[in-house]
Amino acid sequence: MNKKISKKTTHGLKGEITIPSDKSISHRAAILCTLAQGTSHIKNYSKGEDPHTTLNICKLLGIEYKYKDNEIEIKSKGHLKSDAEILYCGNSGTTMRLMSGILACQNFKSILTGDESLSKRPMKRIIEPLTLMGATINSMDNHAPLEIIGQNLHGITYRSKLASAQVKSTVLLAGLLSEGKTIYTEPYLSRNHTELMLEYMGANINTNGRTNTITKSELMPQTIEIPGDISSAAYFMAAAAITPNSNIIIKNVGLNPTRTGIIDILRNMQADIEIIDERTISNERVGDIRVRTSELKSCEISGETIPRLIDEIPIISVIATQANGTTIIKDATDLRNKESDRITSIVKELKKLGANIEERADGIIIEGKTKLQGNTEVTTYSDHRLAMSLYIAGLICEDEILIKDFDWVNISFPEFESLFENLNK
Repeated sequence: MNKKISKKTTHGLKGEITIPSDKSISHRAAILCTLAQGTSHIKNYSKGEDPHTTLNICKLLGIEYKYKDNEIEIKSKGHLKSDAEILYCGNSGTTMRLMSGILACQNFKSILTGDESLSKRPMKRIIEPLTLMGATINSMDNHAPLEIIGQNLHGITYRSKLASAQVKSTVLLAGLLSEGKTIYTEPYLSRNHTELMLEYMGANINTNGRTNTITKSELMPQTIEIPGDISSAAYFMAAAAITPNSNIIIKNVGLNPTRTGIIDILRNMQADIEIIDERTISNERVGDIRVRTSELKSCEISGETIPRLIDEIPIISVIATQANGTTIIKDATDLRNKESDRITSIVKELKKLGANIEERADGIIIEGKTKLQGNTEVTTYSDHRLAMSLYIAGLICEDEILIKDFDWVNISFPEFESLFENLNK
């Protein structure tokens, strides 16, 4: 599906919205409730394709679930069974990587497959530590499909070269089911939803800075309420910050400190942003966010900040085109290993719109403030985050743009357009 986007500057974006639930937390809730013997409840589970891919795989592994009043009831015996040897992960790297940690510890063989995009994404980062724990994983040159021969694993002490929540979660989930102690240290603190949920459900886990220690544990069933996804909220924050005459409130957003890099960067850029009614729900910090249009300035984004906003860098690049000065993004090489090479993709497409933007090996340099022109076609590279970022860029282009294959947005955020239409009324 192609999508035409036109400038929205007359009245600005105004109103209140509640964004969909957090995908990262939804994935983890389904997986951990599958491992907990008894009945668990998940409120506000994500409607995106990727989390439902995880939920469907959990069903194939033995859980029963049903929907009732926007709540999922999961019944599990606390151990997995193999109803289907081949498990399809679609476009979801989170599903494939986290399920690998669980399946490596089972007493049956599994094959994890994915779509063309997922099959190109690197899996050595999880194969290596799982193999050190005793796992047998066969792959196509460290890419999917992954054939996992389940068996008893043992704990390890592992120092990761990557600050990756997916790698960390894979190892911790394997450690949850393995004999002995597993100690995982990362170079920077990546998102910690897995650790918080393991703690919430009673796992033997200890966190000390960038190091997590876990031993074999039985999880207790819980009621888990999923907050709104800050990665989804980022597009609305960006739109309000750069679209003239805007003033919006985004309700019930997850404010986990490992995910709020986008808020910190907007504040560094002197955006008018305010947190309202902050609270804690199911061991996660939650609040409402107000954003108004403001005059922005450039900043530098690097180092330990990158893992806290890695998914938001495409939309930050759009914001930077409207900030006075030179914005420098570096230490972001892992962006090249996402659904697309997001460094090359966002640079190429924003250049079509007239942005003064350059690609670097590990990041991007953007000169602002630039008037984006439009009157062209841009493409999404089968990447939902590129699609949404280009939509926001289209709101401030002088002329209409056409986004090709815009329907990739449905992978993570099928409600995206309708929520923007509510703010445009």
